[in-house]
Amino acid sequence: MRRQGFAFWEAERHSLEESRTLGYVLDDVDWARKYGYGSRIHAKEAAARASNPNLAYRKGLSEQRREAYDKALDEGIDARVIAVEIPGGVTLHKRIGGCVAEAEKKLYGDPREWFRAEKVAGHLRSLYVPRVLADRSFSAAQKAWSRCMRRAGYVYKDPGASRQSAVARSERAAEPEVFTAERELAVADATCARETGLRSIGEERESHYIAQLRDRYGEALDTYTRLQHQALERAKKIVGPRA
Repeated sequence: MRRQGFAFWEAERHSLEESRTLGYVLDDVDWARKYGYGSRIHAKEAAARASNPNLAYRKGLSEQRREAYDKALDEGIDARVIAVEIPGGVTLHKRIGGCVAEAEKKLYGDPREWFRAEKVAGHLRSLYVPRVLADRSFSAAQKAWSRCMRRAGYVYKDPGASRQSAVARSERAAEPEVFTAERELAVADATCARETGLRSIGEERESHYIAQLRDRYGEALDTYTRLQHQALERAKKIVGPRA
């Protein structure tokens, strides 16, 4: 963007600890004790988006310069469109151009290859996640988790229900008593997940059901993993690893 004659500010980088992905099962008790389910991290992200200096900068440009800014950023409606077909016969489209396209190409290489791999991998979740949730071993572990939570004073059938109850109050996470309740619930959740082995059982069952899809989608999954790892290594060289 600077080469195109515009200022541009990078987004604030969270710490590695703040950036972790929880997944369906939270079993890190120390993290839960500090962050709960991450509501304050999400609030921090929302505040950063709302105060993004790039938005104010673009708004302050003249109409002609604003059009040039948009074209430099991603080319807008004039951008090249790529299309990929994902499992189920659905075709997805994506506009790709400008500095956004240049950055993605630098990280992932062929933009169409990355777009297809990412979308196929994401779509496969809809195929194997329901199987994991319905699996007898995983269901038994969830019931054990639920009994453990009941002993801790909470009545939830699964981690999703527990987390959803916290999400419902997340807008009030700035209030000390609300965040304290969230942390206590998350700690109980993580403790029970660890005691019942829910995460390890879930990961094993997930691997089992993904393996059943590999004959048909293995190449796309391998491509997705390979491009992700390559992008991570390239990103580290550009901005350095997170602390």
